[in-house]
Order: sequence, then structure tokens, then C-alpha cells
Amino acid sequence: MSDCCCQNNPGTIQRVQTELTFKDQVGALKVRCGIGRMNYRVQPGLYAVGDPDCFSPVLVSANYKLTFDSLRKELTGVNCYLLILDTKGVNVWCAAGKGTFGTEELLNRIKKTGLSRVVSHRTLILPQLGAPGVDSNEVKKRIGFNIVYGPVRASDIKAFLAADMKATDDMRKVKFTTYNRMVLTPMEFIAAMRISLVVFGLLFLANLIATEPFGIGDLAAYMGAVVFGTVVTPILLPIIPVRAFSLKGWILGLCWAAYIVWMLGWFRDDLAAAAGYMFLLPSVSAYFAMNFTGSSTYTSFSGVMKEMKIAVPLIAVTIVIGAALLLLGRVIL
Repeated sequence: MSDCCCQNNPGTIQRVQTELTFKDQVGALKVRCGIGRMNYRVQPGLYAVGDPDCFSPVLVSANYKLTFDSLRKELTGVNCYLLILDTKGVNVWCAAGKGTFGTEELLNRIKKTGLSRVVSHRTLILPQLGAPGVDSNEVKKRIGFNIVYGPVRASDIKAFLAADMKATDDMRKVKFTTYNRMVLTPMEFIAAMRISLVVFGLLFLANLIATEPFGIGDLAAYMGAVVFGTVVTPILLPIIPVRAFSLKGWILGLCWAAYIVWMLGWFRDDLAAAAGYMFLLPSVSAYFAMNFTGSSTYTSFSGVMKEMKIAVPLIAVTIVIGAALLLLGRVIL
């Protein structure tokens, strides 16, 4: 440690490694699949990376472990502190919207960790996506720390620090690439499958009284709609020529419905099933595609609320109509 005028010895602060272990990687994979998502967090507080002293930068982040790991793995060779806020295991962007990555929590964490006695400077580097939750003027007024907003991506943090905390235009751009969207789809798909267990249960009960039981073709039709809503729509998100996520999913679901109904010959042999699935499948895809709004940087809170207000009733009505037509053909007729 370098000599400095701070009262607290930085050597007593918990250190973290920048290299992720196999356990970290397995944990990330599980969370990507929606397993243990709500409890994947680290203890809030102050951490040391490398060999920091009282002049070293302080990076602020959330206690969602996936966020914590994404940041620390980019800090090899950097001596700094990580001030981790209690965001209840939620990532920076979502926590800023919820208020847990906010002014009061930041002030509270600075006081609890005694940060002003650990570093001699009064500068905090916050992630750009956390800006909506923090009033920098209030932080300066009440506790004397200045806030500098770092880059959007953790991968740019070393370059940002090397450039004397100056971000390029590219560092400020929020990107949501095909890869970024693809890594989110497993969690969306698994969540959809949990809901689908109810659907499978209802089909089993319907088969007990059906004159023409639901079979493999029906399962393929439904699963295709789920895949189009949870996987295909997110991947093709930027090129589907409408704004609303539910409508994007509905369009792809309609294409799938027309294809599967034609392939299985229901237009010719089972008009009730054909009509039912033309209502039902696009609505299933629309519903699951709409859920992706919470994972996307394309949306705003007000836009999501407006879309849901319109889309949810329409989806509910068309699902009921589709289900009624299917039951009419398979159970009653």
C-alpha cells in the first residue's frame, strides 16, 4: 500500500479476485436459465481490487452477483475500490428504475463503510445506467462526494480510467446486440415453460373427455409459439417492422400458426382447430414477447405501461376465443 493520510487501513477491507472461478461461471449459467435468480447476490459494502490506496478510484455498482462479477473480471491490473450498494439482488439498470440504486442507498453505504476515511479524494464513479436513480447534486450537498458517470459497458472501464475518467461517444452508447439478446433468452424460455405446465395440465384433463384427443401436432404447435415468443422474437427484435414487442411477437406467431396449420392439414381436415390456433398461437407468442420488454434497453417505463394496457386485454380475449374454438372441435363436436 502507498502511504496516505487516510485514517482507515485499506488493507483491512475484503479483497476480491478479478478471475472468475468455475463456481462463478456455473452460477452465472444457472441464473441465465432462471435458477436461483432472486438470491444471486453479494454482500453490500466496500471491496478492494488489486492493491488500492487512498488515492485509488472508487467504482459503485449493484449487489446482483452477475453485475458484480461482470465488473470485477474487467479490472485485472487495476487498483481500485468497489462500493456495492444494496439493490436487493437487482442489476444497476433495473435497480435505478426501482429506486434501490438510488441517492439514499448511496449516501447510506458511504456512511456505513466509512469511505471518507478510506480515500482522500471525493470522487465516485457510477455506471451510466444508474444515473436515473441518483441525484448527484444531493450527494455533493449532503456528503461532499462528486459523481462521475462511467461507461455503459464494464469492458470499457479500464480504458475510461486510463483516459483520466473521460468517456468516448462509443462508451456512452447503449448497445443491445444479437448476442446480448440471445443470452437472455434461456431465462425467458424457462419461465415460459413453468407457465406451460399449467397448459399441459389442462390439455391432459381435456383429453379425458375429448372425442379427438390433443396429440403431438398440438404440442408442436404450442411449443413453436413459445419458441417464437421467447427466442425468435428477441433475436429478430430490431428488424421486425413495428415498435410494440407484443405486436412483434404476434406477427411471428401468426406466421408460425399459418405454417403449422397448413403443414398439419387442419385447414382442410379440422377447421375448428385451424381457426382456434390462428387465434391462439399468435397470442401466445405475443404474450411471451411482451415479457421481454423488461430485459430490453429499447423500452421506456411509460411505453411498456402503455403497451401492456392495450395488449394484455387483447391477448386475453384472443386466447379465450382460440381455446373455445379448440374445445368446440375436440371436445364438443
